[in-house]
Amino acid sequence: MKLNQSKIVDCTIRDGGLVNNWNFSIEFVQKLYAGLNAAGVDYMEIGYKNSPKLLKGAESAGPWRFLDDDFLRKVIPEKGHTKLSALVDIGRVDANDILPRSESMIDLIRVACYIKEVDKGLQLVQLFHDLGYETTINIMALSNVMEHELLEAFEMIKDSVVDVVYIVDSYGSLDYKDMEHLINKFKKHLPNKRLGVHTHNNMQLAFSNTLVAAANGVELLDASVYGMGRAAGNCPTELLVTHLKNTNYELRPVLQVLEELLVPLREKEEWGYNIPYMITGTLDEHPRSAMALRASENKDKVVDFYDKLTTPEVSFEK
Repeated sequence: MKLNQSKIVDCTIRDGGLVNNWNFSIEFVQKLYAGLNAAGVDYMEIGYKNSPKLLKGAESAGPWRFLDDDFLRKVIPEKGHTKLSALVDIGRVDANDILPRSESMIDLIRVACYIKEVDKGLQLVQLFHDLGYETTINIMALSNVMEHELLEAFEMIKDSVVDVVYIVDSYGSLDYKDMEHLINKFKKHLPNKRLGVHTHNNMQLAFSNTLVAAANGVELLDASVYGMGRAAGNCPTELLVTHLKNTNYELRPVLQVLEELLVPLREKEEWGYNIPYMITGTLDEHPRSAMALRASENKDKVVDFYDKLTTPEVSFEK
């Protein structure tokens, strides 16, 4: 049997940071890295490489929101098998803040962008590529993208230096047929590119959709321990580790960090499947309205929430 080509990118700190404003302790991140490394997970996305001067509210966020290489060297003085990844957003990163890979703790830099920003995303990709990094471009909210926009993006991407192109189910609204359709389209128009997938669990389909992607040759699979991520969360790392065949992954180290770190955190912070996130998922909408509801005293008033989102003439209170 040949080894599975899939590689897991664990996003617990980066996507999970959207839950707790990246307020993870250094010890938490060190233990998580040690566990993922022992489990054989391929990448740990340890945060964002955005620049604090380009973002409001930067001073209140944890250090994983704006990764500093000197800080990372103290956190993880010795890297193991597991490579480190960081994500950047268009317009939120200063090129002067990025060291060459030879001087950095980070191996992979991923550029997140919407379809109308693919040209800008590829400019950043070129910069990071020239500095020696592995690169991806993550096209967000694909469920809302028009066909002609996607074809125009493919024309730009196919001749670029980007290593991996990501299919991102930002709203957790895709099912297996949608996933297969997108993968086939990406493969047809980008035959020279490797593919990745990032799923959200609004419809309880994050794990299923990730398996569909893996079965169809998608190489980089995003996940997070205990599914920790924005709103409904992501595909759980532990499920991929135990389910993917012909790999060298070990489940026990992931269970160790899950028990020690994520279960206690889950008692303080909310993430994962619930009905408001299901509603925004089925309506193919960003979960921000559901997140606001869950933060209010009416957090379980799901019928009223559904009625507001599905009534065109509704007006919200001033």
